[in-house]
Amino acid sequence: MTAIARITLLSMVLGLSACAVQQPEPTRLPPIPPSQPSTKPAPTTPSKPSTPVKPSKPIPRTSASFAPPPGGNSHWDAKLGVYVLDDQTNTFYRQRTYYRWNNGWSRSISPNGPWEETDIHGVPGGLGRQFGQ
Repeated sequence: MTAIARITLLSMVLGLSACAVQQPEPTRLPPIPPSQPSTKPAPTTPSKPSTPVKPSKPIPRTSASFAPPPGGNSHWDAKLGVYVLDDQTNTFYRQRTYYRWNNGWSRSISPNGPWEETDIHGVPGGLGRQFGQ
């Protein structure tokens, strides 16, 4: 065998032996002692009349996953999965693209256009569900 073939064969054997996986030995935990029943009665607390409490959960203004549109007033709508532009009707934003509904979908890289027509496959899923397309 040539020296190169020996080195190659030795490298393969060493490389494969490094990949061998050994099962770890199972560790034994100490046994759990049996629980003793308590002879004391559970403490009681006087009950208060229950009043329904409505948690006031503020509407998030931004998304944890998507950046808001640059320079525009908007809020994040988690159901739609997009930012809703506050000053433009039926105009939305996600991932550097604006979407507009006007009896059909169009999209643009600017909130002022130019707008390109698209179908439901060209808009985020939540928008298509909301507008019944």
